[in-house]
Amino acid sequence: METTNQNKQSSGIWGAAFAVMLAISGVLGFLLFQEKSETDKQSTEISVKARDLAITHSRLDSISRELDAKIAQVQQLGGNIEELQKLKAQLEADKSSLLKSKNVSIAKYTKKIKEYEAILTQKDEEIARLQEENGQLNTQNQQLTQENTTIRTDLDNTRRSYSDSVSNLRTSNQELADKVTIGSALRAEGVRVLAVNKRGKTRENDDNEYKGRRVDKIKVAFTLAPNPLTKEESKDIMLRVVDPQGAVLSDTETGSGIFSFQGRDMQYTYKQSVQFNNNRPQVEMLYTRGQEYKKGKYNVELYAEGFKIGQGEFVVR
Repeated sequence: METTNQNKQSSGIWGAAFAVMLAISGVLGFLLFQEKSETDKQSTEISVKARDLAITHSRLDSISRELDAKIAQVQQLGGNIEELQKLKAQLEADKSSLLKSKNVSIAKYTKKIKEYEAILTQKDEEIARLQEENGQLNTQNQQLTQENTTIRTDLDNTRRSYSDSVSNLRTSNQELADKVTIGSALRAEGVRVLAVNKRGKTRENDDNEYKGRRVDKIKVAFTLAPNPLTKEESKDIMLRVVDPQGAVLSDTETGSGIFSFQGRDMQYTYKQSVQFNNNRPQVEMLYTRGQEYKKGKYNVELYAEGFKIGQGEFVVR
């Protein structure tokens, strides 16, 4: 009887213990389920927040690149980029704040993104206006360049024409001056060569031939023809006597020297100043050699003011 009661008491205790354990298991299961649900909810919220953060940052990056392009475009068109540069600095600050902030308000940044996009749209209109203005300026510059080219071409043609005219005028003037100079040249007429012996007696014959022992000096006589283009003044006349071998008789002690003829220096035998007038002055040039003349034919040449004005000859037998 007593044993039966003890068994009943033992069964009751185990039943109570099992009930308590079952209750505890239920509570723990509920708590675990509730904790898992809370964790899943937090995990979902974190994932959504991370996704929104990535999307927001990506949109800010896209706006940053577009803003860089706008700055370069406006600068190229000659517009003011100060406002865009300030906007760029603000955008970079927002990007940095987005990554550093613990409690990020996506709504706040979404609003900022819309403001940035509105400003970019406004700048598109400004860029279109600048492009139109630059197009007009380019057209005007092309027109001005074409006009300048035309003006320069006309000016060059005018200068060239003027230069040609001046050159032609100078040539004509020079030709005229040369003609006047040539026209004003003296001209010796009736050139005669006479022999003068030691006693001072002059001999003349039609053939201008003289014996060597009778020739101490030679006298060259001629008349200067009248010329209204020639100045009436003292003229230097150079006499050249060329011996049978082609050498010019020359001796500085008897008045020989050098003169210029057609751009080259030439020796003269004797020089004499003559007063020219238009009354056909008679000229006699007396040359003393100081030594005997060799046999042969001698040529006599007369020069004045750069021109050959006459010539003659004589023969020594």
